[in-house]
Amino acid sequence: MITTHKIDHLDQLVFDNRFLHELPGDPDHSNQPRQVFEACYSTVYPAKASNPQTVCYAKEVADLLDLDESVCQSPDFAQVFSGNRLAKGMESYATCYGGHQFGNWAGQLGDGRAINLGEVLNAKGEHWTLQLKGAGMTPYSRNADGLAVLRSSVREFLCSEAMFHLGVPTTRALSLVLTGNRVIRDMFYDGNRRAEPGAIVTRVAPSFTRFGNFQLFAARKDVSLLKQLVDFTIRNDFPELGEPSQQVYQQWFADVCTRTAKMIVHWQRVGFVHGVMNTDNMSILGLTIDYGPYGWLENYDPQWTPNTTDAEDRRYRYENQPQIAYWNLAQLGNAIYPLIGEVEPLQTALHGYIKTFDDEWRAMMAAKLGLLEFISDEDDVLCAELFQVLQLTETDMTLFFRQLAHIDLSLIDQDELMKPLQVAYYQPEQVTGQVKAQILAWLKKYCQRINQEQGNSSAANALRQNRMNAVNPKYVLRNYLAQLAIDSAASGDFSGVADLLAVLRNPYDEQPGSEKYTEKRPEWARHRAGCSMLSCSS
Repeated sequence: MITTHKIDHLDQLVFDNRFLHELPGDPDHSNQPRQVFEACYSTVYPAKASNPQTVCYAKEVADLLDLDESVCQSPDFAQVFSGNRLAKGMESYATCYGGHQFGNWAGQLGDGRAINLGEVLNAKGEHWTLQLKGAGMTPYSRNADGLAVLRSSVREFLCSEAMFHLGVPTTRALSLVLTGNRVIRDMFYDGNRRAEPGAIVTRVAPSFTRFGNFQLFAARKDVSLLKQLVDFTIRNDFPELGEPSQQVYQQWFADVCTRTAKMIVHWQRVGFVHGVMNTDNMSILGLTIDYGPYGWLENYDPQWTPNTTDAEDRRYRYENQPQIAYWNLAQLGNAIYPLIGEVEPLQTALHGYIKTFDDEWRAMMAAKLGLLEFISDEDDVLCAELFQVLQLTETDMTLFFRQLAHIDLSLIDQDELMKPLQVAYYQPEQVTGQVKAQILAWLKKYCQRINQEQGNSSAANALRQNRMNAVNPKYVLRNYLAQLAIDSAASGDFSGVADLLAVLRNPYDEQPGSEKYTEKRPEWARHRAGCSMLSCSS
C-alpha cells in the first residue's frame, strides 16, 4: 500500500507557481483599483486580519494538499488562510479578466475580492491553486473593498463541498476563517448599511481561469497575449490535447463545450441555480465557480432565480441555465476566433454542446426515474408531463424524486400509491380533485413504463430503488438550512456549520438521526432574506 507523507507545517507545502512564472504580470504592485493592460495578473497583498479564527475546514480538501489535520487545527493555519502570513513559496496575486454581465459587455473585471496564494504541487503531482476570497482590495476591486462577510462565506464554504459530494463538478473549499474585522454591507442595496463579521474562504481548484480571462484580451485586440494565455492553459490544464496549434485550439474549445454541458446537466439534476452566470463566472475547466447568490430549487419552479438583481428579467432562472451556458460559450468562441480564423469549427463545437447536453440530460433523467434506458419519443413525453405535474401544486423537487423510488408499482389503491409522495407537497390540502387525478394519471403511466421494462419483482424493484437513490439526493444544502447555520455562527456557535457539512458529505445515504436536514422549507423561510432571494452583495 502506498502511503503519502503528511505535511505537519504549512511551510512544507511545495509551490509551483506556473501562472506567475510563465505569463506576464502587472509592473505596478499596489493594490489600488485601476485598469491593467498587457498583463495576466497583478501582484497584491492581503489585508491584515485583526483576530483570525478558524471556523471550519474540510478534511477531504486538506487531504488533497497532503495536510495533516494537526496543521488545520493550529493557530498558524488561521494566520495563513486569513492572509496574515504567506507560507514559504506563496506568492499572492489577482488575475485580470473581463466578461459579460447579464448579457452586456462589462469591460475589465478581474479578481476583485479574490487573492491567489499560488499553486501547490502535491505528492501525486497534482496542481492545486489556493485562493482567498474576501482578503481585501486588489487592482480589480473597482469601488468595492475586496472583503467578504460571514454569511456569504458560510454559504460558499458549505456549497463548494456539498456540490462535490453530490458529484457536481466544482471548485472546492479548504477553510472558513473569521478575520476579527467588521465589514460594512448593504445587503439589498436599500440604504440599510450595517457592520457584519468579516470572513475568508480558501478556495481550491486546479485552475480558476474563466471565459472572461480570454475575452478581455480579445476585446482589447491583444492577440499576442490571448495566444500566450490559451497556449499556457492548454499545456497546463489540457495536456492530453498535445502541443498548441490551430487544430488543438479547435479541440480545446470543443472540450470546454463538452465539460460545460456535463456540468449544467448536473446542476439541473440536483436543482441547483447559480444565480449569476456571467461569462466571468464560467470556469474553463467546466467547474462550478463563484458561489454568490445561488440557491436550490425547493418547490419545483423552473422560473425561479435566487438573485435579486435578476428578479425582473430572470435571465439566470433554473430552466434557462442550459441556454445561458450555450450563449456564454459562444462569447468564448468569439474571443478565441482570432487564433482559429474559421467559424465552422467553432460552430461545430457549439453544436457539440447541444448534443452532449441532450444526450447527458436524457441519461440523467432516465437515472432519476430508475429507467434502464431513455426511449426518446416515449420518455420525452413522460418527462414533459412530469414537469407539468410538478407544477400543479407546490412540490419539493428533492423529496419528490427521492420518494418516487419508494412507489409500490403493484398498488391499485390510489391513496396508497400516492402515499410516499405526500411529504413532498407544501400544501397537501391542494392535492385533491383534478390535481390529484393528473398526478395519479402520470404515476400510472410511470408504473406501466417501469413494469414493461423491468417487471415488478421485489428484486427488480430493489435494484430500481438503489439506482434512483444513487442519483436523487436525500440531503441538499437547502437555503433555510444554510441560513440557520449562518444565524448560529453569527452568535458565535459554529457547530451548525460543522454539523451541516458532516451531513452533506453523504447526500445519498439514509443517515439515521439526521432526518431534520431532509425537511422541506418551513413557512417562515418562504420570503426571508437568505432563504428565498439574495443579492450579489456580501
